[in-house]
Amino acid sequence: MNYQEINAKTIDRWVEEGWEWGKPIDHEVWVRAVQGSWEVYLTPTKPVPKSWFGALRGKRVLGLASGGGQQMPIFAALGAKCTVLDYSEKQLESERLVADRDGYEIEIIRADMTKPLPFSDASFDLIFHPVSNCYVEDVRSIWRECFRVLKPGGILLSGTDHYVNYIVDESEEKIINHLPFNPLKNPEQMKQLTDADCGVQFSHSLEEQIGGQLEAGFIMTDIYEDTNEVGRLHELGIPTFLAMRSKKPD
Repeated sequence: MNYQEINAKTIDRWVEEGWEWGKPIDHEVWVRAVQGSWEVYLTPTKPVPKSWFGALRGKRVLGLASGGGQQMPIFAALGAKCTVLDYSEKQLESERLVADRDGYEIEIIRADMTKPLPFSDASFDLIFHPVSNCYVEDVRSIWRECFRVLKPGGILLSGTDHYVNYIVDESEEKIINHLPFNPLKNPEQMKQLTDADCGVQFSHSLEEQIGGQLEAGFIMTDIYEDTNEVGRLHELGIPTFLAMRSKKPD
């Protein structure tokens, strides 16, 4: 298996074991969203500002690596025309479950975001891309594809993992790794991931995450940092995640 297939199977298993990011919202959350009370997350602890979205009714929204039945049902409840793309069958099953339960339509596509996205140019008004490109070796190609499939004036909302999580040991007390963290090139780093059951993950610099979006042509309009949900880095208030709002020029 290539590393993408390893990650898809790993996430499928995590979902079966009760992974937090694989639990679909319940019907009551969907009803509240229909009534205008909602929040979604790009990173672990901070909800995305509603001002980042604008009006969603009638807009075409792509959930990129955003399966799990957590965010896309909210956007559907707000009147968006939704498409979700994910590599995990179990995450997509959750999307079908919620859509069938709550009676809305969603286009569900199993695909690998390391490949060209299966959409025409200028297909979407908004892309919602929560933390997931830590499972991808090359993120710059993802930013280029996001730029391509967005309409002029379209918005990219992305959550990304800082490199900080990849330099420390499991107890988050010692710096043990050099950067970049790339298990395909470093057997010891692959062993760390295997021992901790973390799939195949990669660190990415701010040059790759922010600079990669700018290179693709985006204009960055807002940004915030976030911490892990638990652990020593979280307790010390050390940011480990980044959320970005970027726009494709009109």
